[in-house]
Amino acid sequence: MLFPDVKRIIYNKNPLDRVICQLKFPPILRIDTDPPAEFQDCVRKEFPNYSESTELPIRISSGVQDQIPHEEIPDMANVKNHEFSSEDWQWKINLTRTFIALSTNKYREWEDFKQKLETPLTTLNRIYSPSHFSRIGLRYRDVIQRSALGLDDVSWTELLQPQILGVLDSEISESVRNLQSVYEIDLPERESVVRVFAQFAQDKNSNEVCYVIDSDFFKASKTPRDDVMGNLDYFNKHAFRLFRWCITERLHQSMEPQEK
Repeated sequence: MLFPDVKRIIYNKNPLDRVICQLKFPPILRIDTDPPAEFQDCVRKEFPNYSESTELPIRISSGVQDQIPHEEIPDMANVKNHEFSSEDWQWKINLTRTFIALSTNKYREWEDFKQKLETPLTTLNRIYSPSHFSRIGLRYRDVIQRSALGLDDVSWTELLQPQILGVLDSEISESVRNLQSVYEIDLPERESVVRVFAQFAQDKNSNEVCYVIDSDFFKASKTPRDDVMGNLDYFNKHAFRLFRWCITERLHQSMEPQEK
């Protein structure tokens, strides 16, 4: 087992800043040339707001300002991006000729996220019939803001494990002004990878330095349409295990875990 198995919980003080699922497929030009009216009819109940652009609206960060740029979802120049949003704008579907994505900054549990994805994905398969998916991705961005947890004066070494601290777990930790680390870890059971970004980020309202653990799980090989959810369930299971592996018991308890 790659990461230790742990009990499934929900944090009352949820550190998740953004969750994104992106499913890439071979280009379907009809999504560019014809307005996705039938697709909209099927998703409009949960995603009533619509906009169209040629710019990428999905950003990984929300509420904090990164010190380094993130890899973004692919270059969208001259490609139509159809965005369908929930009434409160907290959930978004993006549809282009090469991918469908679901993103939220209101994530609570996996079952809710899967339910939100079910109709858009089923509709995509019915209307556009992609031959397969070329990349399946599920990305979790956790932002640890000490002031929100009553831990203002607690050092990072008391909250995070050595394997994610990097140079902060050393005698020069107090002198570190900026931090960025990238790890790629194989997930052999599904022939997939998790790319972990660990870095400082600054809250844009208070300028407080936060710690970001950004875990991008992906499978970049041909996947049949009926195997998408199996891969996403697998990624979700390992996402919490990875996060729990990165944090100490003190931080875990400070976020008020509640058993499922």
